[in-house]
Amino acid sequence: MVNTLDAISLWSGRIFAWLIIPMVGALVYEVFARYGFNSPTLWAYDVTYMLYGTHFMLGSAYTLARQGHIRTDFFYRLWSPRWQGTVDAFLYAFLFFPAIGFFLWDSSDFAMVSWIRGEVGISSPWSPPIYPFKTVMPVTGVLLILQGISEFVKSLHAAILGEWP
Repeated sequence: MVNTLDAISLWSGRIFAWLIIPMVGALVYEVFARYGFNSPTLWAYDVTYMLYGTHFMLGSAYTLARQGHIRTDFFYRLWSPRWQGTVDAFLYAFLFFPAIGFFLWDSSDFAMVSWIRGEVGISSPWSPPIYPFKTVMPVTGVLLILQGISEFVKSLHAAILGEWP
């Protein structure tokens, strides 16, 4: 189960990493249009912040799978694997899952309302649809919960057996 959940996070992270290419393309196009031809675009800002937000959020489960999130290793690295696993399992159970569960619940409602209203951006005259962008939030919540389950199981393994899988 852990391998399957890790594979989902790693696969999705590798797929969503490609969003950086159209984001950089939009930025480069905007810079050339604005400064090279004195003709700024109406759409580049919106495309850039939506792609960056999507890239950032959908990459979070990948980052969790790769142990890339911030941790206070000053003390943690000195602990035994059993104690590390115990603390991690406790924190996943009592902080991570409730917080991500609330995020998933709230962001699902946020995205659903946006879809129902057909919400569009107001930051530019282009007014792009932003409901697909808001859907990224509950998708991120699902991916984080799946990876959190994997990390929780690994933590329990370390807490019980005294070694990381």
